[in-house]
Amino acid sequence: MDKGSDARSLSERPLFFCGIGGSGMLPLAQIAQGLGHPVAGSDRSRDQGRSPAKFAWMEANGFALFPQDGSGVTSPDQVLVASAAIEDTVPEVARARALGCERLSRAELLSRLFNTADVSVAIGGTSGKSTVTGMIGWILAQAGHDPTIMNGAVMKNFVAPQNPFASARTGSSGVFVSEVDESDGSIALYRPTVGVLLNVSLDHKSIEELRVLFGGYLAASGTAVVNLDSEEAGFLAERAGPAVTFGIKAQDAEITVDPASITLTDRAVEAVLVDNRRREVFPLVVPMPGLHNLSNALAAIAAARAVGIDLAQAAAALRSFAGLARRFDVIGSSPAGITVIDDFGHNPEKCAATLRTLKATPGRVIAFFQPHGYGPLRQMGEELARTFARELGPEDITIMCDPVYFGGTVDRSVGTGRIVDLISAAGGKAEHIASREACGTRILALARPGDRIAVMGARDDTLTEFAQSILARLP
Repeated sequence: MDKGSDARSLSERPLFFCGIGGSGMLPLAQIAQGLGHPVAGSDRSRDQGRSPAKFAWMEANGFALFPQDGSGVTSPDQVLVASAAIEDTVPEVARARALGCERLSRAELLSRLFNTADVSVAIGGTSGKSTVTGMIGWILAQAGHDPTIMNGAVMKNFVAPQNPFASARTGSSGVFVSEVDESDGSIALYRPTVGVLLNVSLDHKSIEELRVLFGGYLAASGTAVVNLDSEEAGFLAERAGPAVTFGIKAQDAEITVDPASITLTDRAVEAVLVDNRRREVFPLVVPMPGLHNLSNALAAIAAARAVGIDLAQAAAALRSFAGLARRFDVIGSSPAGITVIDDFGHNPEKCAATLRTLKATPGRVIAFFQPHGYGPLRQMGEELARTFARELGPEDITIMCDPVYFGGTVDRSVGTGRIVDLISAAGGKAEHIASREACGTRILALARPGDRIAVMGARDDTLTEFAQSILARLP
C-alpha cells in the first residue's frame, strides 16, 4: 500500500467521534475538520452537563454534537472513531456495527493522517510529550513552516478567540508534529521522519513491554532524537539509525548545556546551550521552571536540528514559548501570597518533576492529587506513593480524593486509601478524603501565607475549574 492510500480511503468521509470532547479526541477532531472531513460526535461529559463552554464553542464552530444515544450515527459511510476501551454496549458502537460502519481508534486515525505528511515529527516517551510537542510546533511556526500540530494540551501560543481550545492547529504545509502514545501499544503505527524519545519509565506498561515498543519506534524513525540522560532511552538508541542525541548530565551528547551556567527561578530556567558537533554555544532561556523543562527544551532543539533548523534560531524561538495549560500552570496568587498551580502530573515521573520544581524554591507544598482511574492506580500506585513520600518534606502534605470514575465495569477494589497508607508508611504526610469538594474545604483550612497548592491529575477537564475555585476562596 502506498503512502497516501490510507488517507485517500478516508478522503472527506464523515467522521463520528465517541467522546469528542476528550483531551485526545478534541484536537484530532479539529485537525480532521481542518483537513475537510465533516465531523460529528457525542460525549458523556456533555450529557452530564460538564464543561458547557467547550461544547458550546464546538457547536458554534461546525462540530455536530449529539447525545450519547446512537442518534448521531446514521450512515454506513460514516467512520466511527472510538477508543478501543469503549464497550460494545455503548449506543454509538452498537449502531455503527449494525450499519456496517468502519471503526477506527483515535491512534489509527491519527497515524493514517500523520504518516502521509511530507515531514512528520513524533514525540514519544513516558513524560514531557505534550510540552515538547508544543515547543517543537512553536519553533517550526516561528521558522515559517506553518505546521499541523496534534497535542494533548492547550498550547498557549496558539490560543486565539477563534480557537480557545488550541490543543491542535491545522497548518498549510506538509509538516505534521504529534505526540504519540505507548500506553495502548499504538506507537507502533507511526512511521515518523523524526522520532523523539524523551524517557522510558513505568506508567501504563511494564519496562519490558516499553523496551519493545520504544525500540521498535526508534527503528521505524527516519532520524531518531534520543535523551541520553534517560538510561533506558540511551540503551535503546542502538535500535536507531541516524540519531541526534541530547542531555544535561550526558555531556557527550550532541546537544547539551554547560552545567555551571544553569540558573533556576520559580518561573524560568536559563543555561548556555552547547552544540558539541560544531563547538558552538548559544544563550538559552526557557520561560518555564524546572530542570525537566530544560531537558524538554533540549529535546525540542534537537528535533529542530533534525528537520534542518539551526540551534540559534530554535533557542531564540523558545524565549517566547508560552507553555501549555495544565503543565505547571500558575493559576494565580491570593492576597496572602498563597499560589495555586494547575498540573497534569498523574504518573510517578510527571509527579516527581512537578514536586521537585516546587521544592526547588521556598515554601510549603500542599499537593492535591486526583488519580485518573482505578486501573492506573493498581498499576503504578506503589511507585506513586514512593514518589510523594520521597519528594515532599515533613512540612508538606498530600491530599488525595477517590479516582476519576465516569461509569463502566472497571475493577474498583484498589482505591486511594491504599496509596495514602503507603505514603504514610514511607514517612510522608497524606490524607484520603473521598470527595473532591471536601478536599477543597480541607485545603482551604490548611493553607497559610507562602504555601504553594498544586492541583494534580489527568483525564478531567474540571480540575482547572477546581484549582480556580480554590484560588477564589483563599485569603
